[in-house]
Amino acid sequence: MTTQTILPVNAEALKALSASKQEPAWVTESRLTSLELAGQLELPKLEKQRIDRWNIQAFGEYKQSEQLSSFEDLPQEAAKLVEGSREGGLVIQRNSGTVYSKLSEELAAQGVIFTDLETAVKEHENLVKPYLHEAVKRDEHYLAALHAATWNGGVFLYVPKNVEVELPLQAVMLTDNAEALFAPHVLIVAEANSRVTYVDNYLSNGLSGHVTHNGAVEVFVKNGAKVRFASVHQLTSETTDITYRRAVVENDGSIEWIVGEMNDGDTASDTMSVLQGNGSLSDQKVIAVGSGSQKINYTTQARHFGKSSASQMITRAVMREEAQAIINGITKIEKGATKADGQQTERVLMLSPKARGDANPILLIDEDDVTAGHAASVGQVNQEQIYYLMSRGISRTTAESLIIYGFLAPVVSEIPLEGLRDQLQGLVERKLGQ
Repeated sequence: MTTQTILPVNAEALKALSASKQEPAWVTESRLTSLELAGQLELPKLEKQRIDRWNIQAFGEYKQSEQLSSFEDLPQEAAKLVEGSREGGLVIQRNSGTVYSKLSEELAAQGVIFTDLETAVKEHENLVKPYLHEAVKRDEHYLAALHAATWNGGVFLYVPKNVEVELPLQAVMLTDNAEALFAPHVLIVAEANSRVTYVDNYLSNGLSGHVTHNGAVEVFVKNGAKVRFASVHQLTSETTDITYRRAVVENDGSIEWIVGEMNDGDTASDTMSVLQGNGSLSDQKVIAVGSGSQKINYTTQARHFGKSSASQMITRAVMREEAQAIINGITKIEKGATKADGQQTERVLMLSPKARGDANPILLIDEDDVTAGHAASVGQVNQEQIYYLMSRGISRTTAESLIIYGFLAPVVSEIPLEGLRDQLQGLVERKLGQ
């Protein structure tokens, strides 16, 4: 059965918008081709959940974003996320466009590029064009094609060969106008033997209606490069959050994903590492807390093509009230990927009788000479543990909190960025109503 999808924009309006922003012809052509595809493709298939029952048509329209005259003009909710840590570089998107962009002179002198994607397609075509929509393919499904047609603002990060960026480069993606299209696209290219850490925060504030965030992330890790990608989503219940992340990793390169899913609305994310090269590495850490009547679908994936490639995926989710979570882990080892090693763990802790969790570990192995393993668990808070702690004079609320933090600790403790660890700790406390 074909699911009826509605295009939020027509070709003529999209073409006129692209012209008004003075985008290169190849970008306009890409948008129009993608829009045509969107009209032909179906919605993505989520494991054990029907995304067509979600509110995924509140895309809004492109609204011109006013540039900030200074950082101090940024809304307080966004400013406090990067307060005191802007030395390397900062990009801020508000609704449909970028309102602030800055990179340190030292990094710029080394050839690092850190700007919004709309600027990059005009000023750095030779670096953007070969990669845009090559990891998250526009023909994957309706939402991928629609994103490729309507993306706005976004981030472009380029790190030249042998350059090591010591300070994290940061971005804030803010939606506070329910009528504005919010579809940032993040594109990162790390050349051979480079090093970089990128951190972004997605948040919504003061919305007077529903917003559908349809986002995409593409990371290209060249030979021997190391990329650490951290992302925290804290969007309100008026926002449906859909994000597809892909990394393509070449010989001896590595990608580290750190994802904090702290939304209050329905959320679907798919984070995949394509280990193309020999000796390539992927490490994925995801923590999530669901509350209210949220419906959540998280997928982590690793596809091994390279010999001696290695992947690890760890997802820990806490569900409270009536939240429902589907946690998927997929390790695919292709024929010829000898000596590959793929490991994954998914664990879900439910805090109430009405909460639901489902962990689905999947191993797909087409090569004999490999190592692979998985572990999964879904369960309630252990009442014996609570009783033991209470017998030592600890209140039930505190006892439950200690168990929850202990459950999440194996992921949180491994996060190498102290500020991010503290932020996630605070968000976990907020989500748990503490």
